[in-house]
Amino acid sequence: MTAKKTGKSPEKPAASACGCGTGAGCKIEAVLNIDDRGQMVIPKDVREKAGITTSDKLALISWEKNGSVCCLALMKVENLSGAVKDLLGPVIQKKD
Repeated sequence: MTAKKTGKSPEKPAASACGCGTGAGCKIEAVLNIDDRGQMVIPKDVREKAGITTSDKLALISWEKNGSVCCLALMKVENLSGAVKDLLGPVIQKKD
């Protein structure tokens, strides 16, 4: 018995469901270790490439699939859209 053609493209890998996959500009920059306090270090070369300094605030963005987080991303807070900045205002205020 042969499968019926539906005209739909084949199922994409799970990573593409999060918007990151082949051709999306996503790549692995580093593999990070999480210590027993839940902390991680972003390597210096990646921080420099991304323009991240010690005073920057980063937003942790997650994508869920089937009730589980499938992807995580970090974004400089200054690059978030205006509506999100307004919502997070009290949390992201820089201390002078």
